[in-house]
Amino acid sequence: MPLGHSGSTVASVTLTENHELVAEPWRNLPREEAEWIRPHLPDLLEMMVQGVQRHVPEYARPGDAVYEAIVTQAVEYAINHFVAMIADPEVSWKDVHQVYFDVGYGEAVEGRSLEHLQNAMRVTSRIAWRHLAVEAERLGKSHTLVRLLAEANFAFLDELASAAAHGYARAREKAAGEREQRRGRLLSLLLVDPPAAPEVLREQSALAGWPLPQRLAVVVLLPRQGGEGPAGLPPHLLSGHEQGVLCLVVPDPDGPGRVDELAANLAGWTGAMGPSVSADRAGTSLRWARSTLELITSGVVAGRATRKAGFLVRAEDHFPELLLQEGRELASLVAARRFAPLAEAGEKQGLRLAVTLLECLKNGFNATGAAAGLCVHPQTVRYRLGQLQEVLGFDFEDPEVRLELMLLLQMWIREVGKGGEISV
Repeated sequence: MPLGHSGSTVASVTLTENHELVAEPWRNLPREEAEWIRPHLPDLLEMMVQGVQRHVPEYARPGDAVYEAIVTQAVEYAINHFVAMIADPEVSWKDVHQVYFDVGYGEAVEGRSLEHLQNAMRVTSRIAWRHLAVEAERLGKSHTLVRLLAEANFAFLDELASAAAHGYARAREKAAGEREQRRGRLLSLLLVDPPAAPEVLREQSALAGWPLPQRLAVVVLLPRQGGEGPAGLPPHLLSGHEQGVLCLVVPDPDGPGRVDELAANLAGWTGAMGPSVSADRAGTSLRWARSTLELITSGVVAGRATRKAGFLVRAEDHFPELLLQEGRELASLVAARRFAPLAEAGEKQGLRLAVTLLECLKNGFNATGAAAGLCVHPQTVRYRLGQLQEVLGFDFEDPEVRLELMLLLQMWIREVGKGGEISV
Protein backbone atom coordinates (compact mmCIF):
# COMPACT_ATOMS: atom_id res chain seq x y z
CA MET A 1 0.00 0.00 0.00
CA PRO A 2 1.41 3.47 -0.81
CA LEU A 3 3.10 5.15 2.17
CA GLY A 4 5.46 7.57 0.45
CA HIS A 5 5.20 9.13 -3.00
CA SER A 6 3.00 7.41 -5.52
CA GLY A 7 5.67 4.91 -6.39
CA SER A 8 6.69 3.78 -2.87
CA THR A 9 5.07 0.81 -1.13
CA VAL A 10 5.39 -1.27 2.02
CA ALA A 11 4.59 -4.90 1.37
CA SER A 12 4.07 -5.91 4.98
CA VAL A 13 1.02 -3.68 5.58
CA THR A 14 -2.02 -3.09 3.42
CA LEU A 15 -4.21 -0.07 4.18
CA THR A 16 -7.70 -0.44 2.71
CA GLU A 17 -10.43 2.13 2.32
CA ASN A 18 -13.13 1.34 4.89
CA HIS A 19 -16.04 3.55 5.76
CA GLU A 20 -16.79 1.65 9.00
CA LEU A 21 -15.44 3.16 12.23
CA VAL A 22 -13.33 0.81 14.32
CA ALA A 23 -12.83 0.97 18.10
CA GLU A 24 -9.01 1.02 17.94
CA PRO A 25 -7.99 2.55 14.60
CA TRP A 26 -4.31 2.76 15.67
CA ARG A 27 -4.14 -1.01 15.09
CA ASN A 28 -4.44 -0.29 11.36
CA LEU A 29 -1.29 1.82 11.35
CA PRO A 30 2.06 0.29 10.43
CA ARG A 31 4.12 -0.02 13.60
CA GLU A 32 7.19 1.59 12.03
CA GLU A 33 5.27 4.87 11.66
CA ALA A 34 6.01 5.50 15.34
CA GLU A 35 9.65 6.06 14.46
CA TRP A 36 9.24 9.35 12.57
CA ILE A 37 6.80 10.70 15.17
CA ARG A 38 8.90 10.00 18.28
CA PRO A 39 11.64 12.66 17.68
CA HIS A 40 8.96 15.37 17.55
CA LEU A 41 7.58 14.66 21.05
CA PRO A 42 9.71 17.17 23.04
CA ASP A 43 8.68 20.06 20.76
CA LEU A 44 5.08 18.83 20.71
CA LEU A 45 4.98 18.73 24.51
CA GLU A 46 6.11 22.34 24.82
CA MET A 47 3.64 23.56 22.15
CA MET A 48 0.71 21.68 23.66
CA VAL A 49 1.31 22.98 27.20
CA GLN A 50 1.66 26.54 25.91
CA GLY A 51 -1.47 26.08 23.82
CA VAL A 52 -3.51 25.09 26.89
CA GLN A 53 -2.28 28.11 28.83
CA ARG A 54 -2.98 30.43 25.90
CA HIS A 55 -6.38 29.14 24.77
CA VAL A 56 -7.99 27.90 28.01
CA PRO A 57 -8.18 30.85 30.44
CA GLU A 58 -9.16 28.62 33.36
CA TYR A 59 -5.77 26.88 33.10
CA ALA A 60 -3.64 29.99 32.64
CA ARG A 61 -1.73 30.19 35.94
CA PRO A 62 1.48 32.10 35.30
CA GLY A 63 4.00 31.59 38.06
CA ASP A 64 2.32 28.45 39.43
CA ALA A 65 5.13 25.92 38.89
CA VAL A 66 3.28 23.07 40.58
CA TYR A 67 0.22 23.44 38.42
CA GLU A 68 2.28 23.77 35.24
CA ALA A 69 4.11 20.55 36.20
CA ILE A 70 0.79 18.71 36.54
CA VAL A 71 -0.37 19.90 33.11
CA THR A 72 2.97 19.00 31.58
CA GLN A 73 2.92 15.52 33.11
CA ALA A 74 -0.61 14.81 31.83
CA VAL A 75 0.26 15.95 28.28
CA GLU A 76 3.55 14.03 28.33
CA TYR A 77 1.81 10.81 29.36
CA ALA A 78 -0.68 11.27 26.52
CA ILE A 79 1.77 11.87 23.67
CA ASN A 80 4.15 9.13 24.82
CA HIS A 81 1.30 6.65 24.99
CA PHE A 82 0.03 7.68 21.56
CA VAL A 83 3.35 6.79 19.98
CA ALA A 84 3.74 3.66 22.13
CA MET A 85 0.39 2.21 21.03
CA ILE A 86 1.27 2.73 17.37
CA ALA A 87 4.54 0.86 17.93
CA ASP A 88 2.76 -1.83 19.98
CA PRO A 89 -1.09 -1.92 19.95
CA GLU A 90 -0.97 -4.30 22.94
CA VAL A 91 0.73 -1.76 25.22
CA SER A 92 -1.03 -1.33 28.61
CA TRP A 93 -3.35 1.64 29.05
CA LYS A 94 -3.31 1.36 32.84
CA ASP A 95 -0.95 4.26 33.61
CA VAL A 96 -2.36 6.78 31.14
CA HIS A 97 -5.93 5.91 32.12
CA GLN A 98 -5.04 6.46 35.77
CA VAL A 99 -3.38 9.81 35.01
CA TYR A 100 -6.47 11.14 33.23
CA PHE A 101 -8.82 9.61 35.79
CA ASP A 102 -6.88 11.54 38.45
CA VAL A 103 -6.99 14.72 36.36
CA GLY A 104 -10.77 14.47 36.03
CA TYR A 105 -11.08 13.67 39.73
CA GLY A 106 -9.00 16.74 40.61
CA GLU A 107 -11.11 19.01 38.43
CA ALA A 108 -14.23 17.97 40.34
CA VAL A 109 -12.52 18.41 43.72
CA GLU A 110 -11.44 21.92 42.76
CA GLY A 111 -14.99 22.73 41.73
CA ARG A 112 -14.33 23.34 38.05
CA SER A 113 -16.57 22.26 35.20
CA LEU A 114 -15.58 19.20 33.18
CA GLU A 115 -16.08 21.39 30.11
CA HIS A 116 -12.82 23.27 30.84
CA LEU A 117 -10.84 20.02 30.90
CA GLN A 118 -12.48 18.78 27.71
CA ASN A 119 -11.69 22.08 26.02
CA ALA A 120 -8.03 21.79 27.07
CA MET A 121 -7.85 18.24 25.68
CA ARG A 122 -9.34 19.36 22.36
CA VAL A 123 -6.79 22.17 22.14
CA THR A 124 -3.84 19.79 22.71
CA SER A 125 -5.24 17.29 20.23
CA ARG A 126 -5.58 19.95 17.52
CA ILE A 127 -2.05 21.24 18.12
CA ALA A 128 -0.60 17.72 17.98
CA TRP A 129 -2.49 16.84 14.85
CA ARG A 130 -1.56 20.08 13.04
CA HIS A 131 2.13 19.47 13.73
CA LEU A 132 2.02 15.78 12.72
CA ALA A 133 0.03 16.49 9.57
CA VAL A 134 2.59 19.06 8.42
CA GLU A 135 5.44 16.62 9.07
CA ALA A 136 3.60 13.75 7.34
CA GLU A 137 3.14 15.95 4.26
CA ARG A 138 6.82 16.93 4.33
CA LEU A 139 7.79 13.25 4.44
CA GLY A 140 5.45 12.46 1.54
CA LYS A 141 3.15 10.17 3.51
CA SER A 142 0.07 8.91 1.70
CA HIS A 143 -3.39 10.42 2.18
CA THR A 144 -4.60 7.06 3.47
CA LEU A 145 -1.98 7.03 6.21
CA VAL A 146 -2.76 10.64 7.13
CA ARG A 147 -6.45 9.73 7.36
CA LEU A 148 -5.69 6.80 9.65
CA LEU A 149 -3.46 8.97 11.83
CA ALA A 150 -6.28 11.49 12.15
CA GLU A 151 -8.77 8.77 13.06
CA ALA A 152 -6.36 7.32 15.63
CA ASN A 153 -5.87 10.79 17.10
CA PHE A 154 -9.63 11.32 17.49
CA ALA A 155 -10.19 7.87 19.00
CA PHE A 156 -7.27 8.40 21.39
CA LEU A 157 -8.77 11.70 22.51
CA ASP A 158 -12.08 9.93 23.19
CA GLU A 159 -10.31 7.35 25.37
CA LEU A 160 -8.58 10.00 27.46
CA ALA A 161 -11.75 12.07 27.73
CA SER A 162 -13.64 8.98 28.91
CA ALA A 163 -11.06 8.26 31.63
CA ALA A 164 -11.21 11.89 32.80
CA ALA A 165 -15.01 11.84 32.82
CA HIS A 166 -15.00 8.69 34.96
CA GLY A 167 -12.65 10.36 37.44
CA TYR A 168 -14.80 13.47 37.48
CA ALA A 169 -17.98 11.45 38.06
CA ARG A 170 -16.35 9.41 40.83
CA ALA A 171 -15.30 12.58 42.67
CA ARG A 172 -18.77 14.05 42.28
CA GLU A 173 -20.35 10.84 43.60
CA LYS A 174 -18.01 10.82 46.57
CA ALA A 175 -18.66 14.49 47.28
CA ALA A 176 -22.41 13.94 47.00
CA GLY A 177 -22.17 11.00 49.41
CA GLU A 178 -20.16 13.05 51.90
CA ARG A 179 -22.57 15.94 51.49
CA GLU A 180 -25.55 13.69 52.21
CA GLN A 181 -23.80 12.28 55.27
CA ARG A 182 -23.15 15.79 56.56
CA ARG A 183 -26.72 16.85 55.86
CA GLY A 184 -27.95 13.73 57.67
CA ARG A 185 -25.72 14.58 60.63
CA LEU A 186 -27.06 18.14 60.65
CA LEU A 187 -30.65 16.85 60.54
CA SER A 188 -30.02 14.66 63.58
CA LEU A 189 -28.40 17.52 65.49
CA LEU A 190 -31.30 19.84 64.70
CA LEU A 191 -33.95 17.36 65.83
CA VAL A 192 -32.22 15.99 68.92
CA ASP A 193 -33.88 16.67 72.27
CA PRO A 194 -32.43 18.50 74.16
CA PRO A 195 -31.13 20.61 71.27
CA ALA A 196 -27.47 20.68 70.27
CA ALA A 197 -25.38 23.72 71.17
CA PRO A 198 -25.73 26.69 68.75
CA GLU A 199 -22.02 26.65 67.88
CA VAL A 200 -22.24 22.96 66.97
CA LEU A 201 -25.23 23.62 64.72
CA ARG A 202 -23.44 26.49 63.00
CA GLU A 203 -20.33 24.38 62.38
CA GLN A 204 -22.28 21.41 60.99
CA SER A 205 -24.44 23.73 58.91
CA ALA A 206 -21.31 25.14 57.22
CA LEU A 207 -19.90 21.65 56.59
CA ALA A 208 -23.19 20.47 55.08
CA GLY A 209 -23.52 23.54 52.86
CA TRP A 210 -27.01 24.19 54.27
CA PRO A 211 -27.38 27.74 55.67
CA LEU A 212 -28.97 27.69 59.11
CA PRO A 213 -32.27 29.64 58.82
CA GLN A 214 -33.80 32.00 61.36
CA ARG A 215 -37.04 30.00 61.34
CA LEU A 216 -37.87 26.48 60.24
CA ALA A 217 -40.58 23.85 60.41
CA VAL A 218 -40.38 20.07 60.41
CA VAL A 219 -42.54 17.88 58.16
CA VAL A 220 -43.07 14.17 58.78
CA LEU A 221 -44.37 11.98 55.98
CA LEU A 222 -46.61 8.94 56.03
CA PRO A 223 -44.24 6.04 55.26
CA ARG A 224 -44.48 4.02 52.08
CA GLN A 225 -43.38 0.53 51.24
CA GLY A 226 -39.65 0.48 50.63
CA GLY A 227 -38.96 3.39 52.96
CA GLU A 228 -37.71 5.76 50.26
CA GLY A 229 -38.66 9.41 50.34
CA PRO A 230 -39.89 11.76 47.61
CA ALA A 231 -37.62 12.09 44.58
CA GLY A 232 -36.30 15.35 43.18
CA LEU A 233 -36.64 17.46 46.32
CA PRO A 234 -35.00 20.91 46.04
CA PRO A 235 -31.69 21.21 47.94
CA HIS A 236 -33.03 23.81 50.38
CA LEU A 237 -35.12 21.03 52.00
CA LEU A 238 -33.12 18.99 54.50
CA SER A 239 -34.40 15.41 54.44
CA GLY A 240 -33.71 12.11 56.19
CA HIS A 241 -35.02 9.57 58.67
CA GLU A 242 -35.25 10.36 62.37
CA GLN A 243 -36.50 7.81 64.88
CA GLY A 244 -37.85 5.71 62.04
CA VAL A 245 -39.85 8.56 60.49
CA LEU A 246 -39.13 10.31 57.19
CA CYS A 247 -38.58 13.99 58.02
CA LEU A 248 -38.03 17.22 56.11
CA VAL A 249 -36.73 20.46 57.55
CA VAL A 250 -38.25 23.46 55.77
CA PRO A 251 -36.39 26.78 56.05
CA ASP A 252 -38.39 30.01 56.24
CA PRO A 253 -41.78 28.22 56.34
CA ASP A 254 -43.62 31.53 56.79
CA GLY A 255 -42.23 32.97 53.55
CA PRO A 256 -44.68 33.93 50.77
CA GLY A 257 -45.90 30.87 48.90
CA ARG A 258 -43.55 28.55 50.80
CA VAL A 259 -46.27 26.14 52.00
CA ASP A 260 -47.83 25.92 48.51
CA GLU A 261 -44.38 25.29 47.03
CA LEU A 262 -43.77 22.56 49.60
CA ALA A 263 -47.12 20.91 48.85
CA ALA A 264 -46.22 20.87 45.15
CA ASN A 265 -42.86 19.23 45.93
CA LEU A 266 -44.67 16.59 47.99
CA ALA A 267 -47.37 15.82 45.42
CA GLY A 268 -48.63 12.32 46.04
CA TRP A 269 -47.37 12.20 49.62
CA THR A 270 -49.29 12.63 52.87
CA GLY A 271 -47.58 14.51 55.66
CA ALA A 272 -47.88 16.76 58.67
CA MET A 273 -46.07 20.03 59.26
CA GLY A 274 -45.08 21.22 62.72
CA PRO A 275 -45.17 24.85 63.82
CA SER A 276 -42.61 27.42 62.70
CA VAL A 277 -39.83 27.68 65.30
CA SER A 278 -36.29 28.96 65.71
CA ALA A 279 -33.53 26.55 64.65
CA ASP A 280 -32.73 25.58 68.26
CA ARG A 281 -36.33 24.37 68.75
CA ALA A 282 -36.62 22.10 65.71
CA GLY A 283 -37.27 19.16 68.03
CA THR A 284 -40.44 20.88 69.22
CA SER A 285 -41.68 21.29 65.66
CA LEU A 286 -40.93 17.60 65.05
CA ARG A 287 -42.92 16.54 68.11
CA TRP A 288 -46.04 18.42 67.00
CA ALA A 289 -45.63 17.25 63.41
CA ARG A 290 -45.61 13.66 64.65
CA SER A 291 -48.69 14.30 66.78
CA THR A 292 -50.45 15.79 63.76
CA LEU A 293 -49.53 12.76 61.65
CA GLU A 294 -51.20 10.61 64.32
CA LEU A 295 -54.38 12.66 63.81
CA ILE A 296 -54.23 11.74 60.13
CA THR A 297 -53.58 8.04 60.65
CA SER A 298 -56.28 7.78 63.32
CA GLY A 299 -58.84 9.44 61.05
CA VAL A 300 -59.37 12.50 63.27
CA VAL A 301 -58.14 14.72 60.44
CA ALA A 302 -59.78 13.68 57.18
CA GLY A 303 -58.37 14.26 53.74
CA ARG A 304 -58.35 12.74 50.31
CA ALA A 305 -54.98 11.07 50.64
CA THR A 306 -54.20 9.04 47.56
CA ARG A 307 -50.98 7.88 45.94
CA LYS A 308 -51.45 10.49 43.24
CA ALA A 309 -52.61 13.40 45.36
CA GLY A 310 -51.56 13.32 48.99
CA PHE A 311 -52.09 16.21 51.31
CA LEU A 312 -50.14 18.28 53.79
CA VAL A 313 -51.68 19.06 57.19
CA ARG A 314 -50.33 21.89 59.33
CA ALA A 315 -50.30 21.43 63.10
CA GLU A 316 -51.42 25.01 63.74
CA ASP A 317 -54.60 24.41 61.75
CA HIS A 318 -55.64 21.65 64.18
CA PHE A 319 -54.80 23.21 67.52
CA PRO A 320 -57.90 21.94 69.45
CA GLU A 321 -57.53 18.38 68.20
CA LEU A 322 -53.84 18.35 69.15
CA LEU A 323 -54.59 19.66 72.64
CA LEU A 324 -57.18 16.94 73.11
CA GLN A 325 -54.80 14.31 71.79
CA GLU A 326 -52.07 15.47 74.16
CA GLY A 327 -54.40 15.10 77.13
CA ARG A 328 -56.61 12.41 75.57
CA GLU A 329 -56.97 10.26 78.68
CA LEU A 330 -58.00 13.18 80.90
CA ALA A 331 -60.21 14.69 78.19
CA SER A 332 -61.99 11.36 77.68
CA LEU A 333 -62.68 11.01 81.41
CA VAL A 334 -63.94 14.59 81.74
CA ALA A 335 -66.13 14.26 78.61
CA ALA A 336 -67.68 11.05 79.92
CA ARG A 337 -68.54 12.77 83.17
CA ARG A 338 -69.82 16.02 81.64
CA PHE A 339 -72.04 14.25 79.09
CA ALA A 340 -73.23 11.32 81.21
CA PRO A 341 -76.83 12.64 81.04
CA LEU A 342 -76.65 12.43 77.23
CA ALA A 343 -75.46 8.82 77.44
CA GLU A 344 -78.39 8.03 79.71
CA ALA A 345 -80.76 9.41 77.08
CA GLY A 346 -79.69 6.57 74.76
CA GLU A 347 -76.91 6.48 72.17
CA LYS A 348 -79.02 7.68 69.24
CA GLN A 349 -80.79 10.50 71.11
CA GLY A 350 -77.65 11.48 73.03
CA LEU A 351 -75.58 11.80 69.86
CA ARG A 352 -78.33 13.81 68.17
CA LEU A 353 -78.41 16.27 71.06
CA ALA A 354 -74.59 16.45 71.23
CA VAL A 355 -74.28 17.20 67.48
CA THR A 356 -76.97 19.86 67.80
CA LEU A 357 -75.15 21.50 70.71
CA LEU A 358 -71.85 21.50 68.80
CA GLU A 359 -73.48 23.11 65.76
CA CYS A 360 -75.09 25.75 67.99
CA LEU A 361 -71.70 26.56 69.51
CA LYS A 362 -70.23 26.94 66.02
CA ASN A 363 -73.03 29.34 65.07
CA GLY A 364 -73.05 31.41 68.28
CA PHE A 365 -76.33 29.80 69.34
CA ASN A 366 -78.09 31.22 66.32
CA ALA A 367 -80.88 28.69 65.78
CA THR A 368 -81.30 29.54 62.10
CA GLY A 369 -77.61 29.09 61.33
CA ALA A 370 -77.40 25.84 63.31
CA ALA A 371 -80.53 24.53 61.60
CA ALA A 372 -79.01 25.18 58.19
CA GLY A 373 -75.92 23.21 59.15
CA LEU A 374 -78.01 20.34 60.49
CA CYS A 375 -80.59 20.48 57.70
CA VAL A 376 -83.46 20.68 60.20
CA HIS A 377 -86.07 23.34 61.11
CA PRO A 378 -84.91 26.15 63.46
CA GLN A 379 -87.74 25.23 65.83
CA THR A 380 -86.24 21.74 66.11
CA VAL A 381 -82.95 23.29 67.18
CA ARG A 382 -84.68 25.45 69.81
CA TYR A 383 -86.54 22.41 71.16
CA ARG A 384 -83.33 20.38 71.46
CA LEU A 385 -81.54 23.29 73.15
CA GLY A 386 -84.27 23.31 75.74
CA GLN A 387 -83.69 19.61 76.34
CA LEU A 388 -79.95 20.15 76.61
CA GLN A 389 -80.30 22.91 79.17
CA GLU A 390 -82.59 20.70 81.18
CA VAL A 391 -80.44 17.54 81.19
CA LEU A 392 -76.99 19.15 81.33
CA GLY A 393 -77.66 22.18 83.50
CA PHE A 394 -74.82 24.19 81.94
CA ASP A 395 -74.77 27.98 81.60
CA PHE A 396 -74.32 28.19 77.84
CA GLU A 397 -73.64 31.94 78.13
CA ASP A 398 -70.45 31.34 80.15
CA PRO A 399 -67.40 31.69 77.81
CA GLU A 400 -65.39 29.11 79.79
CA VAL A 401 -68.25 26.61 79.53
CA ARG A 402 -68.47 27.21 75.78
CA LEU A 403 -64.71 26.68 75.34
CA GLU A 404 -64.82 23.42 77.31
CA LEU A 405 -67.85 22.20 75.37
CA MET A 406 -66.22 22.98 72.02
CA LEU A 407 -63.19 20.91 72.97
CA LEU A 408 -64.91 17.98 74.64
CA LEU A 409 -67.98 17.53 72.45
CA GLN A 410 -65.96 16.54 69.40
CA MET A 411 -64.14 13.84 71.37
CA TRP A 412 -67.31 12.51 72.99
CA ILE A 413 -69.18 12.38 69.67
CA ARG A 414 -66.28 10.59 68.02
CA GLU A 415 -65.92 8.03 70.81
CA VAL A 416 -69.62 7.34 71.30
CA GLY A 417 -70.42 7.39 67.60
CA LYS A 418 -67.28 5.31 66.79
CA GLY A 419 -66.93 7.08 63.47
CA GLY A 420 -70.33 5.99 62.20
CA GLU A 421 -72.92 8.18 60.49
CA ILE A 422 -75.07 10.14 62.95
CA SER A 423 -78.71 10.87 62.22
CA VAL A 424 -79.67 14.43 63.12
